[in-house]
This record gives sequence, C-alpha cells and structure tokens, in this order.
Amino acid sequence: MRIVCATNRNLEELIEKNQFREDLFYRINVFPLYVPPLRERINDIPGLADQFIAKFNKNNHKKIKRISSSAIDMLMVYHWPGNIRELENCMERACILSVDSVIRSSSLPPTLQTAISSKTKSSGTLEAMVERVEKQMILETLLSTKGNLLKAAELLGITERIMGLRIKKYEIDPKRFKKALKSAEGQLPES
Repeated sequence: MRIVCATNRNLEELIEKNQFREDLFYRINVFPLYVPPLRERINDIPGLADQFIAKFNKNNHKKIKRISSSAIDMLMVYHWPGNIRELENCMERACILSVDSVIRSSSLPPTLQTAISSKTKSSGTLEAMVERVEKQMILETLLSTKGNLLKAAELLGITERIMGLRIKKYEIDPKRFKKALKSAEGQLPES
C-alpha cells in the first residue's frame, strides 16, 4: 500500500511552530516531490487546458476543437491562486458556455477578464486612476466599519489625520454610512 499526500504548506516550518506532528512528517516524507504552482509554470497552461477540454468534451458530449488566441492570452496572464483546480473549473465553465467549437474569452470567468478583453479599459492619467481606486477603497472600508473613521484608517494602514484629509478631498460624508446601515437594518424582516 502506498499513501500519496499533498499540501501547499511548508511542513518543516509548521513542525517548528508545533503546528504539525514531526513523527507524522517523517512517516510520509519518503519520496517528496516539489511541484511549483501553476503561476510559476505558465507554459503548461495551454497543454493542461487542452487536456481539460478533451475531458469535458467526453463528459458533456461536446465537440470543442480549440481555444481562441485571446482566451489563451487571458489564461496565460492570470495569476491562478486556485492552481490547477481553478484552471480545471475555468475550462469546465468555458466548455459549458461555448456555443460553437471554440472557447472564446467571453466564455471565461469574470475573474480572468481584463480591462482590455472586456473593453472597459480606464482612461485618464495614472494619478486620476489611482485617486479613483483610493476613493473606492475608502468608501468600501467606511461601509464595512459603519462609518467609523478610526477603524477605517486602521484597516487601510493610514493615520486618522490622513483619513480626514482624504475624506475632505473626495467629499465623502462618513455619517451617510451610519444612516445607510440604520435604514438597512430597519428594512430587515423580523423573525
């Protein structure tokens, strides 16, 4: 009998922190293999994608023959935090959504869509785009902290003074987040 184990964690570090049993590590560490994450071997993506397409063609009785070059480009630039499982799920989705024998970029999940492929590229200077992102981050953080400036500043890693300056710059009213929360709470159905 052989046991195959896989992990994305450094077990030796976990042993040092007493978060993994040392005796178990030595029992399973007979023949270790290091497989780098997918983002470190992007040249494998087209071959893996073709393999998954063949699998889903068979399972779903489809006849997908190829992936468009724009879809391949999108697959190659994505960072794949979910590794090969994410690629497999992505290809399954694309196979299901494909209406012809080609997987196109529009069949890929929104997480892979880039500004260029979705034709939503931002325009303006770098400073203007950074300001839009900064304002959006402040708004989202204020929403999550129910308008609490101190908590929001801490979450964003800035001082309360800088937070005040940004709120003034972007003409944000933190009180509206408290009002929005109260009105949302008032609309909740009673159980």
